[in-house]
Amino acid sequence: MTTRASDTNPRHGSTDIEIVERDYDHPDAVELVRALFDEQVERYGYADPADADPRTYQPPDGLFIVAYQAGGPVACGGYRPYAPDTATIEIKKMYTVPHLRDHGIGKMIITYLEGHARRHGARWAILETGVRNHGALALYQHGGYEPTDRYVPGRDPAINRAFIKELASAEQPRTRALRTNAR
Repeated sequence: MTTRASDTNPRHGSTDIEIVERDYDHPDAVELVRALFDEQVERYGYADPADADPRTYQPPDGLFIVAYQAGGPVACGGYRPYAPDTATIEIKKMYTVPHLRDHGIGKMIITYLEGHARRHGARWAILETGVRNHGALALYQHGGYEPTDRYVPGRDPAINRAFIKELASAEQPRTRALRTNAR
């Protein structure tokens, strides 16, 4: 599936973006995930491995997307199952090339992922980011994500921040299905 969007923010001019569903091991996805890995290592001294089982990001339980501008890959993100018993997915590998940050592309990516996940039965989304990633923190907080307990063992509490968001539609009952415990 392909989606086109335009950002006509007067501060940045027009940015035509095409969002394409891709396999996690597609060359454009690999390029962007590697750039994310390199940036995290530079920022924090470590990063989650770039390699992952591509099947965890395949529909209907997962998804990986790449955003393109003028035919070149500029952003990516994906989700994978986290807790099927509570219909919770984990959003991962959110990345936008530095020169296009603050253009709304991250918001397009996360909105696309949330909508796809919701249509495929997800009720909750969790994610994490680092305390020094101010752009990601702002994106998630403005997007309705609330701080939650850490859910990945071994994470440094001085650096990592975990968030949760309810994806339930108006027709679904609203209950707090997932509450993680700090480890």
